[in-house]
Amino acid sequence: MKPLEGCLVVAIEQAVAAPLCTARLAEAGARVIKIERPEGDFARGYDTAAKGESSYFIWINQGKESAVLDFKQPEDAALLEAMIARADVVIQNLAPGALARAGFGSERLRRDYPGLITCDISGYGESEAMEGMKGYDLLVQAESGLVGISGGPGEVGRIGVSVCDVGTGMTAHAAILEALYRKARTGEGAALKLSLFDMAAEWMTVPLIHSDFGAGAPTRQGLRHPSIAPYGAYRTKDGIDTLVSIQNEREWHRLCAQVFKRPEMAVEPRYDNNSLRVANRDAMDADILAVVGGLMADEFRARLLEADIAFAGVNSVEQLSAHRALRRRSVATCEGTRLDLPAPPVQWVEDPVGDAAGTPRIGAHTNALRAEFSPAGQEA
Repeated sequence: MKPLEGCLVVAIEQAVAAPLCTARLAEAGARVIKIERPEGDFARGYDTAAKGESSYFIWINQGKESAVLDFKQPEDAALLEAMIARADVVIQNLAPGALARAGFGSERLRRDYPGLITCDISGYGESEAMEGMKGYDLLVQAESGLVGISGGPGEVGRIGVSVCDVGTGMTAHAAILEALYRKARTGEGAALKLSLFDMAAEWMTVPLIHSDFGAGAPTRQGLRHPSIAPYGAYRTKDGIDTLVSIQNEREWHRLCAQVFKRPEMAVEPRYDNNSLRVANRDAMDADILAVVGGLMADEFRARLLEADIAFAGVNSVEQLSAHRALRRRSVATCEGTRLDLPAPPVQWVEDPVGDAAGTPRIGAHTNALRAEFSPAGQEA
């Protein structure tokens, strides 16, 4: 039995943050009813990379039911109300205030259904100061200062995936599980609110501490860590980059003696501790590259492995596709085409994850849900 079997989730969702959260709930056995506009979740149209369908939508909508509703219309509003009356969780990420104006705000739902868990996801919260600001992932990356510390010295850069959306969806998932745990013990629901900006700001805590209380925020370093050295990419004779990470002085001494074959470098006064290495990083990197630049990548990495030094290849997406650590599972598109995509990160050892249940077409379950949740259906 999956842990959330019997849990009903009504998801008035779009894009990435809320759908990622409910995808995790569905994976755990919850029944997720996805409420869509007639044109569908706009993430359905983001691209056509998944054999003609949206990569985003296929990724995070497996195993859900889709109902097309216009809950401004009395009949559809009554159907949505009937679903919510039986739900454990209602999650939504429409524009702030949109559901309240339609009569389905979380305050009213919590008052009418004390055992209900509501989860509202927004871009910037509900403060008047940010009213009217749309909170899409890259916009929030920019507003939060995240792009300001990302990229190389000469150019700011977007984090390569929708990290604010993903982080908010993951956090919403954790918060809903906490609320479900309390509900199981007390019967009490909860009202949860999250924003992409709060998520990004919390992740920016260390740079903010450096800015507010230290010597200043970290500068953009590309593939170098701003406060640990050596922790960065070094190019070998064959033009291949290898990322090396040193976490303590023992590792630094092994790196110099066993990998660089220069034990005297470990006790060079300019490199005698991490703070000095950061302060003298350019000189240290020049000394490192004088050795590494004469090696082939295979030899360099063999030495790192032998010395028990942490390293990584700076891989392309194509190299990820063939990576020996990549786990996959088969998922189905809305049209039934199957794709082998990365498996969910959590493995239940006694209950291995199998193939996914499939992605719903727009409104595929509307008629069945009308029958189930109509007064006649409920009497049956």
